[in-house]
Amino acid sequence: MKLFILASLNGITVAALYFIVAIGFTLIFGLMRVINLAHGSLYILGAYVGHDVATATGSWYLGLAAGGASVALAGILIQSTLLDRIQGQEMRQSLVAIGLSIVIADLLLARYGGLTYQFYPPELISGSLRLPIIGGYPVFRLVVVAAAVLVGIGLWLIVHRTRFGIIIRAGVDDRSMLAALGVNVPLVSVLVFGLGAGLAGLAGVVGASALSVSPGEDARYLLSSLVVVIVGGMGSLAGTAIGALLIGLAEQIGLAYFPTYSVIVSFVIMAMVLALRPQGLMGKRR
Repeated sequence: MKLFILASLNGITVAALYFIVAIGFTLIFGLMRVINLAHGSLYILGAYVGHDVATATGSWYLGLAAGGASVALAGILIQSTLLDRIQGQEMRQSLVAIGLSIVIADLLLARYGGLTYQFYPPELISGSLRLPIIGGYPVFRLVVVAAAVLVGIGLWLIVHRTRFGIIIRAGVDDRSMLAALGVNVPLVSVLVFGLGAGLAGLAGVVGASALSVSPGEDARYLLSSLVVVIVGGMGSLAGTAIGALLIGLAEQIGLAYFPTYSVIVSFVIMAMVLALRPQGLMGKRR
């Protein structure tokens, strides 16, 4: 019983991190039809920038802000200078994103080596909390869950209660009609790409604080984002949350009970969803 509860809690906290990473990915994917294969590299870029700023200033909060803001700016530059020039050419965009991912990963490897980094949140949100049955549990992991809930609520309000959100949802359904109505779709794309990239940078700082960060983790978080979006449904906030929860719980419970085969559990879930509901659990049939 204790093992199951602990694995479930770990699964929820991992799911919260996956959600923050994947929600930016699904916004970019859903509006612009761009499979941003550099999304994982943006995650670790935010983690390293946040680490450097937090180390230099002694403020974890400044590190968090710097990680998100710097990666949002990087995303805006990537979209406006590279990807927007080849809009609608999915293969070229994917190749450019892969190239960017390799460049960013190699630059980070040259700068930080193959070392694993972790920096610690302030005392207010660190330490452990006594819980029934399982005993002590890290407070910051619970903070990650709360942060994911706040991010989800904030994005839901933006998408469903603002004019900008109406434009985003219209772009998910019919990008061509949105352009025909006079909306500056390239500008919207740049802003959405910056928002999605900034969320990846924030997730990088949070992930490096809750777990750690090292070169090579970009592939893991890119793959996790892809799986979450495929399971949940393209362009769906609720679907991303459900997909992240399913994948996070499957990973951690699998590690607890059958670690040898746990790596395939996520792909089994993805395969079942693709077989039974190809548009994802909350995706719209096109």
